[in-house]
Amino acid sequence: MTRFLALTLALGLGFLIGAPARAVDLAAPFASIDGGELAVDQWRGQPVLVVNTASQCAFTRQYRGLQDLYDRYRAQGLVVLAVPSDDFSQELDSNEAVKEFCELQYGIDMPMTQITHVRGQGAHPFYASLRSKTGFEPRWNFNKVLIGPDGAVVGTYPSGVDPLSGEITGAVEALLQ
Repeated sequence: MTRFLALTLALGLGFLIGAPARAVDLAAPFASIDGGELAVDQWRGQPVLVVNTASQCAFTRQYRGLQDLYDRYRAQGLVVLAVPSDDFSQELDSNEAVKEFCELQYGIDMPMTQITHVRGQGAHPFYASLRSKTGFEPRWNFNKVLIGPDGAVVGTYPSGVDPLSGEITGAVEALLQ
């Protein structure tokens, strides 16, 4: 995919859904798996890929792709935020077990939240506002939401879209231009 086409697609998606998405709650803090808090708006000015994850899912292998994506683009500003969730009954029993699993199995060093609800009435405010403003709600583990440097939702991707797919890397590269 040419850079021009990737930028056109990313900007086009941002145009189509960017205005309503600006109201998505980027300030609501997530509890970090390492202690303290993380909020998407702490990375304003950078693209952020937010992914609801699970350690016991057929898509768990995508952790490798997420870490590779983070490694490839982090020096240019990309942040990948993993949000472990047991909403689909496929997460380990504790934050400590999730952290250990991700570090040992996949060498994860990207930012990661504690186990968090991503759908339904108990959804974290980021996900609740994402649903109310864009209509997007994770249907399964490893759904991805790309937030542009301006805080607008650029795109959403279902579980089957690999983190290193041209669809995601093209959109990320366009945002990093």
